[in-house]
Amino acid sequence: MRKLNLVRAAALAATGVLTLSTLVSPAAAAHSGGYTFAVIGDIPYGDAAIARFPANIAQINADPAVQWVDHLGDIKNGSSVCSDDYFQLIKSDFDQVKDPLVYTIGDNEWTDCHRPNNGPYDPLERLGKVRQVFFPQPGRTLGQRSVRVEAQTDWGLPENVRWSAADVEFAAVHIVGSNNSLAPWTGKTAPTPEQTAEVLNRTAGDIAQIHETFAAAGRDHRRAVVLLTQADMFDPTVANPAYADYYGFQPIVAAIVREAAAFRGPVYLFNGDSHVFNVDHPLADGSSWLAFYGVTRPLANLTRITVDGSSNANDYLRVTVNRHGPQVLSWTKVPFTAP
Repeated sequence: MRKLNLVRAAALAATGVLTLSTLVSPAAAAHSGGYTFAVIGDIPYGDAAIARFPANIAQINADPAVQWVDHLGDIKNGSSVCSDDYFQLIKSDFDQVKDPLVYTIGDNEWTDCHRPNNGPYDPLERLGKVRQVFFPQPGRTLGQRSVRVEAQTDWGLPENVRWSAADVEFAAVHIVGSNNSLAPWTGKTAPTPEQTAEVLNRTAGDIAQIHETFAAAGRDHRRAVVLLTQADMFDPTVANPAYADYYGFQPIVAAIVREAAAFRGPVYLFNGDSHVFNVDHPLADGSSWLAFYGVTRPLANLTRITVDGSSNANDYLRVTVNRHGPQVLSWTKVPFTAP
């Protein structure tokens, strides 16, 4: 089947991904010493945060170093209604972002919408609506300075996009919490056939996206690879992960391990989901996740960065691609000033 033919998927990826280094102004480069982008996620949660969100965006817009913005998904909390009106509200906020914006879909805006306090809705119908509202032009970013990116439109995954900047290969990959959307819906004891089919297709597309990202990084001699996703597949607060809660991530983690092990540079994985800023090496020697994911050789070049979210969404992460020196990426938290 096409959705499981990863070799063919990689071959479908078009060449000529836009290099964004030409978008960096001399003033911004002088300020930051390199290419700089902002990362947020799990925001806005609740009425007060929704009211502050335009001010948060205005603050990021005013940062002279920032050239790009990434939202790692969960544009609402998990106990609020997944309505069309709410999606349109957040889309209107996203439209105020001056720089290119890549939005990676989270579970709260579709996967978990089966919950009674979320509507309830059919999650697959909500996913279709999210794609309609937030991806009106597949292959182009959101934001006022929209630019072209490589999108997985042939897989029906316009949210999976890839681009390059400052000799780094970037990819947004649609991986969500709730066991990558395999957690049973309300009233069910197991995933439905339709639910399973969506996960199989999206996971196959995700694996193809990861493969092509690393292939492009090797072909074009990139210094690093950056993956951006919503799900925290290595939650540091979980000492003994239950198979039922994490098995949906196993083939994706296997793909990351396979590709990162063959890549000579550093690999950075940005995610939200667990809401507390954290930097670690989730598959390094001694990690408890090695056994769960069946990783036999530790992966030293993978760094995972979790951004603050939910009630901790009081800052954005300013990330700089350093043009010189041994550390390709560096980052700092910038507090939001809105009351």
